[in-house]
Amino acid sequence: MSLYIDLLITGNDLTLDPSSQPLLIDDRASIAQDIAHMIRESGLLVSLVAERDRFQQADCIQQMELLVEADERLVPGTARIINQGSGQYLVTAKTVAFGSVEVVL
Repeated sequence: MSLYIDLLITGNDLTLDPSSQPLLIDDRASIAQDIAHMIRESGLLVSLVAERDRFQQADCIQQMELLVEADERLVPGTARIINQGSGQYLVTAKTVAFGSVEVVL
């Protein structure tokens, strides 16, 4: 049985199956989706992409890492945000019960 169940969101909309019922995700995928939504809703990602000063970028990344670390489903100290270039960032962390999780923003 799953500990965490959520509706699958794709492109800021519910993802539906062929019978127009919402698709569900669970556990690790649910945590990853929650992390992506948490960062997006915080507004820090927009600030990070818009920022040109490397010190301010590092500050935004640190703020996002602290935000992610506040999730009680994650192991403290494991959240990392890595710049992949072209405005994409990779968020990695370890969950308490489901291993590693990665999110590309």
